[in-house]
Amino acid sequence: MPHQRTAAGARTRQRILESAEHLMRTMGLARVTTKEIARAAGCSEAALYRHFSGKEELFIAVLQERLPALGSLITELSEDPGERTAEECLTDIAHNATLFYEASMPIASSLFAEPALLQRHREGLRKLGAGPHKPLDALARFLGVLRADGRIRSDADPESAAALLLGACYQRAFLRHFMGEEGSPKGLGDFATGLARTVLTGIA
Repeated sequence: MPHQRTAAGARTRQRILESAEHLMRTMGLARVTTKEIARAAGCSEAALYRHFSGKEELFIAVLQERLPALGSLITELSEDPGERTAEECLTDIAHNATLFYEASMPIASSLFAEPALLQRHREGLRKLGAGPHKPLDALARFLGVLRADGRIRSDADPESAAALLLGACYQRAFLRHFMGEEGSPKGLGDFATGLARTVLTGIA
C-alpha cells in the first residue's frame, strides 16, 4: 500500500541520516562515502540516492535535522519573537549557535585538508542554495528587523553585530574541541547570556 511504502521510505531515510551523522562525525565529511553510509544504514546506494542527491544534500540534512537548531531558530524569532526581549532572543541564538558549531565542526573540518574536495563541496552547496553564511545572513536580517522596530539603535550595524555574536560562538566551539573544558571554563548559559548582553550594549 502507498502509505506503507511511504512509512518504510521515511524509516529508510531516517536510518540513512543517522548513519551519515555517525560516519561524518567519526570519519569526517571528506573521507566518508555514500557507499559507506548506505552500508551502515542497511540499504543499497541506489536507495540512498532515492532520498538524497549526493553527499552535499546529506550533509545539509544532517545539519538541519540531526544537530542543534540554528537556522530554524533564527527564522522562528524573525517571524515572531513573541514576548521575548532582544536580549533573550540573542541569548537563545548564542546558546544554540554554540551547540551547533560544537557538533558540526568535527564533521566539516576535514574538508580543509583537501582543497579540490572543498571546492566541489562549495559548488554543491551553492547549487542547493546552502552554505555556512546562511545563519549569518539570517541573523543580520533579524537584527535589521529589531532596528526597524526601534528595539536597537537606529545607527546599529546588523551585519557587524551578527558577525560578532556568531564569531564568538564559533571560537568557543573551536577552543572546546582543541583544548577541552579549559579552553572555555565558563558554562554555556553564562557565556550565551554574557555574549548577548555585551553585543546589545553596543547596539541597544
